[in-house]
Amino acid sequence: MKDANWDDLQLFFHVATAGGLSAAAAKTGLSPPTIGRRMLALERATGRALFTRGPTGYLLAKDGTALLERVRLMQEAAQSISDWRGEVLTLPIVSTAADSWTSRFIADHLARIWTPKDRFRMCYKTCDMNIDFTYREAHIAIRHSRPENGNIAIRRSVTVAHAAYQAASFDNDNRNWISLGTDSAITPADKWTFEQPDSWITGWTNTPHMLFHLIRGGAGRGVLPCFIGDAEPSLTRAGPIIEPLTYDMWITAHDDERQRPEVRAVIDRLAALFGENEDLFAGRKSSG
Repeated sequence: MKDANWDDLQLFFHVATAGGLSAAAAKTGLSPPTIGRRMLALERATGRALFTRGPTGYLLAKDGTALLERVRLMQEAAQSISDWRGEVLTLPIVSTAADSWTSRFIADHLARIWTPKDRFRMCYKTCDMNIDFTYREAHIAIRHSRPENGNIAIRRSVTVAHAAYQAASFDNDNRNWISLGTDSAITPADKWTFEQPDSWITGWTNTPHMLFHLIRGGAGRGVLPCFIGDAEPSLTRAGPIIEPLTYDMWITAHDDERQRPEVRAVIDRLAALFGENEDLFAGRKSSG
């Protein structure tokens, strides 16, 4: 027996419950001749006589009645799946915004922030510039400085330190540096390398993600947050902490949004995750 097409089974359901081709045509928009041909094809596919055809319409044969019960069960299962999928679209959303490095850290520890069991959805935004809560670009923003104004709830988090890093196999006599390009640099840490008069920059890139991989690949020394550099076994520090680049991290949210239970939950989880890694962020857990 050939496998019956689900579309034909649904069409069979309309014919069986409506009692004829014309009534099924009114429900489906298909022409009666088209429906008739497809019911004949379904009978051939199943190897069963599903209808008794007569002047009063299509009456269910014994095998047709048996199939109808099975199709009802299939429809109930399909509806259950549709309802289950639809539940996702009704779940509230929590959007977070963080710089490239912090976004990577969150992604690496995602189970601490969100799991599939949570009754809300997440949107993760990478933004190396400050978020404007006026337009609700995000519900939660992780910032490098304390907001000075606005209807914003703030929570001081950890201290973030930076240092120069190089691949563990890098030749210490090699003076090459790698940096973000001047057109991509936003933060003081981004700009530090090309602002040093004695830095021999032999390569640059336009994304922090690529900067990390180039440093690790041996392209040169480069500046990274300690919570990124110290966590990577294949990197080692190429100098002390660069004190002028140290800043305090702030977890911020629009004051109206923080009243939502799911937003409060994510704020608390972020604070806990960062707090448990305080030494790593502050550069007190060097792997070099």
